[in-house]
Amino acid sequence: MIDVQHIRKDFPILNRIVNGKPLIYFDNAATSQTPQQVIDVIVDYYSNYNANIHRGVHSLSQEATDAYEQARIKIQKHFNAKHPHEIIYTSGTTDSINLVANGFSSLLKKDDEIIVSALEHHSNIVPWQMLCERTGASLKVIPMNEEGELILSDFDALLNDHTKLVFVNHISNALGTINSIEYIIDEAHKVGAAVLVDGAQSCPHIKPDVQALDVDFYVCSAHKLCGPTGVGMLYGKEDWLNKLPPYQGGGEMIAEVSFEKTTYAALPHKFEAGTPNICGGIAFGAAIDYMNSIGFDNIAKYEHELLEYATEQLQKIEGLKIYGTAKEKTSVISFNVGNIHPYDIGTILDKMGIAVRTGHHCAQPIMDFYNIPGTVRASFMFYNTKKEIDTFIVALKKAVMMLS
Repeated sequence: MIDVQHIRKDFPILNRIVNGKPLIYFDNAATSQTPQQVIDVIVDYYSNYNANIHRGVHSLSQEATDAYEQARIKIQKHFNAKHPHEIIYTSGTTDSINLVANGFSSLLKKDDEIIVSALEHHSNIVPWQMLCERTGASLKVIPMNEEGELILSDFDALLNDHTKLVFVNHISNALGTINSIEYIIDEAHKVGAAVLVDGAQSCPHIKPDVQALDVDFYVCSAHKLCGPTGVGMLYGKEDWLNKLPPYQGGGEMIAEVSFEKTTYAALPHKFEAGTPNICGGIAFGAAIDYMNSIGFDNIAKYEHELLEYATEQLQKIEGLKIYGTAKEKTSVISFNVGNIHPYDIGTILDKMGIAVRTGHHCAQPIMDFYNIPGTVRASFMFYNTKKEIDTFIVALKKAVMMLS
């Protein structure tokens, strides 16, 4: 069980007053808040052992290196990767996806095919379009239905011997749909295709086991699961990471350099050129420790309660339509009310201290499917409460009345 009032004490920002009202933060799908335990780790790094890593013989450098690599091991164990070197530090999910897309530039050719889904964030669309432009490969799309679920029979029809890569998010950032990635991975592998799963929205709510999934690549960002911005992870199977060329050149990713020839470092350093976000990596590990101390089963159960409660209350509002009604979804609700523009609702809610996201959520194809400009999106984490939802409902009704 979750003691939400005890947990809320870990998050200093939840005590903020915004526009004269206590902050209600329902924009967790964009970024989660950071607990004091992780903030303390960041302060400790810069206060006590700030130094560059892997290069110094002095004590501070060794301490920073040890902390950074221990965090890599925490991430490896959390996602159940087989080896620590299968965890590549990146600046976030988008960087991780671009790293893989860049690497496949030398592996794809004309007539090869890539499959993405209609539920993707722009970060899991645009890099693959760019890859197709570079290689002559073609992009295919798994369609969605009105409930916001992927039509898997159409996915089956798209798969063939030309399919080399399949990319799908674990959970839709715009609708909250939990995709059937186990099925997608299994079927893709039957035709010899590699699979990348965008886990940006799943990692705060689910504890993925990359070996059990048998996924080839899995990516996520620390700031979605109570960590800092500017750091993320690419998991890749060792064989695939060895096949991909380096993404960037520079220090740290080399074995030997001469003006005649350069040889590259072994994994994971081959993909980690330059001075990394050292503090961010260490704090990423601390955030995983924090989330695991609460327990992902506890998190999932409590957030499902919030989702059901908020859905029930929202459905009582006349003219309100929820987009994304999949049987399997997480604590994200996208909606509109009548013909009111979502931006106008979001602006009024902000005046009442309530943070929601409005717009297309970097998922314009989804909005085009529903023929809408965007939605209001409320997304919940384990530190939110039913009382906050009640306040949100009252404020939303007031906003609708003002705008009608």
